[in-house]
Amino acid sequence: MIDYIALSIGHGLLALAFLRLVMRDGLDVDPLLDRLRQSARARRQDRARARRRAPDEDAAG
Repeated sequence: MIDYIALSIGHGLLALAFLRLVMRDGLDVDPLLDRLRQSARARRQDRARARRRAPDEDAAG
């Protein structure tokens, strides 16, 4: 009987710890991916601005 109680307490605590880890908000958030997305977005905007400026420079030159 004592073996069943010890097993159920141990497994119950493991299940509780697992659920607490899974329910965390920051589990699927990777800060590096956010930085990479922001830098890629900035590069695209810079290229778009450069393309918009390029025809003006060609016409003036």
